[in-house]
Amino acid sequence: MKQEILDADIRNVKNWNACGFIDNDIILVDELKTDLITTEARRMNYILLGLCLRGEANYTIDTVEQKVLPGDIIILTDRHVIDKFHASSNLDARCIAISKSYFYEVMRDMSDLSSLLLFSKCNPIVSLTADEITVFLDYFQFIKRKVNEEQNPFRKRLVSGLLLAMFYDLSNVIKRLERPEKHRQSRAEIIFTQFIKLVEQNYLTERRVSWYAQQICITPKYLSESVKQISKRSPNDWIDNYVVLEIRLQLKNSNKSIKEIAESLHFPNQSFLGKYFKEHVGVSPSAYRRS
Repeated sequence: MKQEILDADIRNVKNWNACGFIDNDIILVDELKTDLITTEARRMNYILLGLCLRGEANYTIDTVEQKVLPGDIIILTDRHVIDKFHASSNLDARCIAISKSYFYEVMRDMSDLSSLLLFSKCNPIVSLTADEITVFLDYFQFIKRKVNEEQNPFRKRLVSGLLLAMFYDLSNVIKRLERPEKHRQSRAEIIFTQFIKLVEQNYLTERRVSWYAQQICITPKYLSESVKQISKRSPNDWIDNYVVLEIRLQLKNSNKSIKEIAESLHFPNQSFLGKYFKEHVGVSPSAYRRS
């Protein structure tokens, strides 16, 4: 009998020979210890970027075989299942692991997050030019330096800004690769992109899957099937992710009372928001604010 696929734990990335980290939100690795990477199937619950400089690695993403060569960058987002990892003895890579909550906090101001997510789903491995490799390594070294400035009270905010800039540069790589002759988007890909853009614009007031389906002129069932096909997550998962992130941000970065936050996010009352937040985060809003 097959065992249930376990979630990948971002804390284990520190065992890969971490050269810097902030809590369990961002972890950097510059000399990868591949013998400590599990070869068993794991479902990603964090975001991983990795640039191969030497050697090669093989693994599967959602059962599809992948091969990484020098100059390739991998972009792995959450919910993908990684299995059968094997690397050559001379593998040299730079890795950045980012927790889901921190990733979406950093990316909340990115103008077209949906395009990046869709591209990484369809293209988990991208070959960089020599100039693009240099740019990524520059970001890595600068982020590493700021991560290790433990006495800097603005450390995490500085790192957030650098990460956002890096992802914009990755988006520029995507624009280079998106030629007119690229494969025609499937109907599911088009629906997913439309859905994410609608969520980004309306999650403060609309949380019903049926409402989003109506805007795209399809049934809720068809919307759910399309979103799951592309992202491995349900529409409700995506909506909840945006809402929970907004609650986190307001709890940590505003003086609003929990009642005021509930009103700003159009919850029926403070108690309803409290139950919703605890269900998704594991602690009450007040406990999260104190932490």
